[in-house]
Amino acid sequence: MTALADRPGRAMPPAVPERDEALTGALVPVAVQRWRGGGLAPEVDWAAEEVAVSLEYNGIGHAVMMATPDALEDLGLGFSLSEGIAAGAHEVLDLEVHAHPAGLRIAMQITAQRFMALKLRRRSLAGRTGCGLCGVDSLEQSVRPLAPLAGGRTAPALDMGRLAAAMTGLEQAQPLRALSGATHAAAWLGPDGALHAVREDVGRHNALDKTIGALLRAGVDAGQGAALLTSRASVEMVQKAVAAGIPVLVARSAPTALAVRRAQALGLTLVGFARRDGCLVYAHAWRLQPRQDSGGRS
Repeated sequence: MTALADRPGRAMPPAVPERDEALTGALVPVAVQRWRGGGLAPEVDWAAEEVAVSLEYNGIGHAVMMATPDALEDLGLGFSLSEGIAAGAHEVLDLEVHAHPAGLRIAMQITAQRFMALKLRRRSLAGRTGCGLCGVDSLEQSVRPLAPLAGGRTAPALDMGRLAAAMTGLEQAQPLRALSGATHAAAWLGPDGALHAVREDVGRHNALDKTIGALLRAGVDAGQGAALLTSRASVEMVQKAVAAGIPVLVARSAPTALAVRRAQALGLTLVGFARRDGCLVYAHAWRLQPRQDSGGRS
């Protein structure tokens, strides 16, 4: 049993929990035939595992998604926060992962008030890899009623030199992708300039939820850093970041037009095409500061 509500917060730098499952559980050896030099030769390759994962609240199934069976406690907790089911870790009273003949179950207990609110939403989600809005039962629910990020112009600035280094580091911090080539990653760039809570999954939404969940479990103030993605930035990724209180979202690929509009409206700094030599800033560039050299000059 994992009693989340009793876990105290931790001071910076964050002590983010290790992944719950061994990485071998997320990878499967497969026999392949490699074409090379005009002929086929047998080899063994690694494939990223993909299983059906059910998220249940107080015994009631809420969502089913295809996910990588790694860091599932982080996934359950992060999904709960980023989807507005819980306002924080204190409202998730218990979380357990169970095996099922058809996949895995993340069984969570939430407060009575939150469970009642969940039932009133009358949502029935059936997710699949790469989809963040599957099962929403009305068009109005596609854009969530979120409050703009607080903090104003007093929020900590993000050094562009640290951001460039972090994006390079993220490319090197993905063991599942290195072996399988099939996973996305998300991470949190802290005020110390280091990467924390690097999480991988076949679904980009799942990877971000896992990172958010890891920060919650560690008691970290997500508002003091930036979320980094190896994928594109859809509107759902923007909304998840805002729901978690993360003020900066950085994607290696492009944002959608709706994601840009929502970021502008919600006060989120949105960065796309982040590379070692530059990026594009789509919303609220005021949180970014020029690269600082060793002498402190911009």
